[in-house]
Amino acid sequence: MYIYPDNLKAKATLWLWQLKDIGIIGVCALCSILALTQAGFFPPIVFTAVYAFLTIRFEDTSILDFIRYACAFFFVRQQFFEWRFTK
Repeated sequence: MYIYPDNLKAKATLWLWQLKDIGIIGVCALCSILALTQAGFFPPIVFTAVYAFLTIRFEDTSILDFIRYACAFFFVRQQFFEWRFTK
């Protein structure tokens, strides 16, 4: 017996993250642990933890998505305003 999700177009998720994010977090965590144990360099593990926090998905959106949308709206994309005078 197979149980399908309601939305078959939804991206695959595991716990609170998408599978792509879990892969990125895993590779970064390995590199961070290696940097910490071999060189005593602490910042990569902090960046990995921040990325893991920002990519937590809740109701199909994350904090990182919101930051990307806000930066695109305010800084990257040109805003188009059309002014008209009507009587």
